[in-house]
Amino acid sequence: MDHLTQLCARLQEAASASPYAEKKLVFGDGCQNPRLMMIGEAPGGDEEKQGRPFVGKAGKNLSAFLETIGLKREEIYISNVVKLRPTKESPKTGKAVNRPPSKDEIAFFLPFLQEEIKVVNPQWIVTLGNVPLKAVTGDAKAVIGDWHGKPFTLEDGKILFPLYHPAAIIYNRALSETYQQDLMTLKGLLEK
Repeated sequence: MDHLTQLCARLQEAASASPYAEKKLVFGDGCQNPRLMMIGEAPGGDEEKQGRPFVGKAGKNLSAFLETIGLKREEIYISNVVKLRPTKESPKTGKAVNRPPSKDEIAFFLPFLQEEIKVVNPQWIVTLGNVPLKAVTGDAKAVIGDWHGKPFTLEDGKILFPLYHPAAIIYNRALSETYQQDLMTLKGLLEK
């Protein structure tokens, strides 16, 4: 059994003995020896159904993003900080809707993400949004608006490149130009 499979099994076991026992986990996916790892916040409804990260609306934006920087999904590794879909009940419909992950959820899954990064061992880590930025840097005060579009060298030598989450563009079209500029910066850095 490879290291990622072992890690997933340990996480599944830990989750089954936790408050998250009834939730479906969505593990990381992709190339096992990538140059680049992307980390999002948490899976949404489509991801929960399909059991893969970034397959919903944000996944469509991700595909366009990858095309812009000249990479294919199978060349990278994609994961989330939180491996389950955080939900709340919609007051209008009574159905489960997405919500931001809680501090407890982040704290539960963070050690698994940290180990996942070590196992996957990418040269580049691209964080998508505030939650993964804070998780990777360990800086609870980090804000994507201050960090986006710039490379940072982490203690272990990996290069962090924070981006807005692809879903942010869905809800805030004004970010589209900034996002495109950040992508072109990343593309230039990856081509060096």
